[in-house]
Amino acid sequence: MSTAGTRTPGPARPVRAPRLGVSVCRDGERFGALAAEWQELYGRCHRATPFQSHAWLSSWWQSYGTEGRLRAVLVRAADGRLVAAAPMWLTPGPVPSLKLLGGPISDYGDVLVDDGCPEALPTLADALAGLARGAVIDLREVPPGAAAERLYACWDGPRRRLPDSVCMELPALPVDDLVARLPASRAQRARAKLRKIDREGVTARLVPPHEVPQALHRLLDLHRRQWAGRPVTAEHLTDRFGGHLTRAVCAMAASGQAQVTEYRLADDVVAVDLAFLSPRLVGGYLYGADPLLRSLKVDVATLLLRNCARTAAGTGRGTLSLLRGQEPYKDHWRPDSVSNQRLLLARRRTAPALWLRAAYAGGRRWAADRLRDRAWVRRLRGGGGGGR
Repeated sequence: MSTAGTRTPGPARPVRAPRLGVSVCRDGERFGALAAEWQELYGRCHRATPFQSHAWLSSWWQSYGTEGRLRAVLVRAADGRLVAAAPMWLTPGPVPSLKLLGGPISDYGDVLVDDGCPEALPTLADALAGLARGAVIDLREVPPGAAAERLYACWDGPRRRLPDSVCMELPALPVDDLVARLPASRAQRARAKLRKIDREGVTARLVPPHEVPQALHRLLDLHRRQWAGRPVTAEHLTDRFGGHLTRAVCAMAASGQAQVTEYRLADDVVAVDLAFLSPRLVGGYLYGADPLLRSLKVDVATLLLRNCARTAAGTGRGTLSLLRGQEPYKDHWRPDSVSNQRLLLARRRTAPALWLRAAYAGGRRWAADRLRDRAWVRRLRGGGGGGR
């Protein structure tokens, strides 16, 4: 864990440009109406992930938000163009916190800052400092290179950096090239799994946008059947999550930010996979598979990875992300482990709350690390990715 204390000044900050204006959107309907200009800003942020898309965030707010707590900070140029945004909401507590929209079901969190307008960053920092008079800013799952890292670097007040989840990443190569990276014995097993998929006649079909709602319904149904009686992320089984996923992915598929694939055996759909796409990466988010595939000894993870690798390599993206989690089936492909960060920011008056929150988070991580080494926990985790 690395830290930065209250008495250590951050790097020199650029002078805030007076031509930039700031507003705070507190209304869900108004936030929904920002779709077009939010997506234009998203397109000017090379490091943004699909979890910063307006479709994902707006849908999340509809399903998970609390009326009156939205705090989306907007920075605009003199011509009205949106050049930075922080999609925040205020959570209650003895010391309230400002958190990013998207919550635990989002694998990456970040703010948006136009790559061509770096002077918007200190303006965004000043606006967030104004909101945080009685709150701690708690930015979860910030990936390396994110705009939020630069926000942290120029923050004037108390701040603390903590490790967050680990994401697994592979280079964007066709599956044959990924197999070639493996040790000989493991590569041989992977090729055998690929041949088994082909022998059984499992085929992949990209679902067109107008069929996405029905495909997502099948995905969630197969997901429930696949994980029946085994450890699973409980939220993925709720109607709330299903409503959010359908709204968000329909819009994201139409704009090329999401891809839904059906896998068929003869005339039957036996698996459905959802992948997200951004300028930098392709990431497999959620899937459902018929237990029949397991009885046929078809390796579902290999089936999905081959298709996701084909998409990543074919679209010129640099990274094939397996997203959060260090499940054993991911390790078979020798991915790189990339750690997200948790960035805590506060004003001087709320510094004690920041230190307490950081200490609590550090203690929980320590306990989780100790448990991870226990045999019964390894057996539980071996059930396969918590349903992802």
